[in-house]
Amino acid sequence: MSASAVSTPCVKLCVVDPISALCIGCGRTTAEIAAWSRMSESERTTIMANLEARLREARSRERRGGLISRGGRK
Repeated sequence: MSASAVSTPCVKLCVVDPISALCIGCGRTTAEIAAWSRMSESERTTIMANLEARLREARSRERRGGLISRGGRK
């Protein structure tokens, strides 16, 4: 990675889940996505270290009967 490159977890699958409020592609929140280019490399690295666990937890909630698996809000 060059000195000017910004590390990113983006996989170009940008869809925000309305229940978890996470991008289903990378696991970031919309606030994190918006601020990403202004964050330090250290801040980005800290967030990226937790993304896999975030997505895993969101998917686990869905399987346990969250709103998405029940067909939406009632």
